[in-house]
Amino acid sequence: MAEWKEHKLGELCNRITKGTTPTTLGMKFVDSGINFVKAEAFSYDGRIDKSSFNFIDEETHKKLARSQLQKDDILFSMAGVYLGKTAMVTEDILPANTNQALGIIRLNKEKACPQYIINYLKQKSIVELVNNYSGQSAQPNINLEEIGSIDILLPPLPEQRAIAEVLSSLDDKIDLLHRQNKTLEALAETLFRQWFVEEAEESWERKSLDQIANYLNGLALQKYPANNGEPLPVIKIRELNQGITESTDKCSRELPEQYIIQDGDILFSWSGSLQIMIWHDGEGALNQHLFKVTSENYPKWFYYLATKRHLENFRAIAESKSTTMGHIQIHHLTEALVSIPPEELFNQYDESLSPLIEKLIKNNAQIKILTKQRDTLLPKLMSGDVRVKF
Repeated sequence: MAEWKEHKLGELCNRITKGTTPTTLGMKFVDSGINFVKAEAFSYDGRIDKSSFNFIDEETHKKLARSQLQKDDILFSMAGVYLGKTAMVTEDILPANTNQALGIIRLNKEKACPQYIINYLKQKSIVELVNNYSGQSAQPNINLEEIGSIDILLPPLPEQRAIAEVLSSLDDKIDLLHRQNKTLEALAETLFRQWFVEEAEESWERKSLDQIANYLNGLALQKYPANNGEPLPVIKIRELNQGITESTDKCSRELPEQYIIQDGDILFSWSGSLQIMIWHDGEGALNQHLFKVTSENYPKWFYYLATKRHLENFRAIAESKSTTMGHIQIHHLTEALVSIPPEELFNQYDESLSPLIEKLIKNNAQIKILTKQRDTLLPKLMSGDVRVKF
């Protein structure tokens, strides 16, 4: 360990800067062109969702020269509820630019391996440190100087690369499962649209979403304070996006059993971001901004895909609300209809679609195991408690 040295992050960089929002300079976003990356486009585990990108034209990109991204730049979320998120810029998203809510960390590669540094910054201890910098302001934020002041424990470059390779092997397995799930999800949605929308016959029965499934609204969990025993994490909209974290609220286990969430449950946020997902982050309590969707009469794939099919329309309804947090109401579920084929045909569809959803759930379980292994190993590697050969 004698060769491990502590440095300020800024000492390891050629540059730490941030972007600019085009509209502040009188320029506009466009329908296609140069990728424009915002903090919402990536998660705490660093996975980038390209479908969340905005776009700027070539002229705007040139004017925003300071924030033109390069391969191996580290993006660092500087403001908002997702403070401290990081992601690596890869060749496939370039050319690209970003706004002032994202810091751009450009390392001196003769001093530090980008893959090592981004893993160091992903540690819970670093994310918590960064969030503590921000204080208790309504809009948490961190500045470039504070980013540069983060302490980094740094081994020699060969060991940095070896550590990064170990963690990358786990990340690659996790990423493969996520990509499989994306393919499975797309296939399931395509088949559902083909069979239940495009090929639906007029003679088929039509039912509303709240007829095929029970949309259980969560509780105001302040009534169940986490005073005694092992508490339950409260699953809210934020947890749908980033999973259960150290900052997740807790409540008592004394709430009614139907309000306890388990892996594989279908959760639907009826306000805010409006999204539906197969939950996979462990036991929790259902917050009042979420529905837990179940059915005694229909398989999981059916009410999951049927709800997802109406999601775009639900979002449009929510966006039309004058309130700051758009939402839908129960009557919108009643008005959302789905066609139901005769039993024999439905069973044929079930033979194709049930295995896809079951595979999604199994993949999520495997992702959870690998992620836990990675999260356990990460601080040990970064502290030198566990060494790797190089």
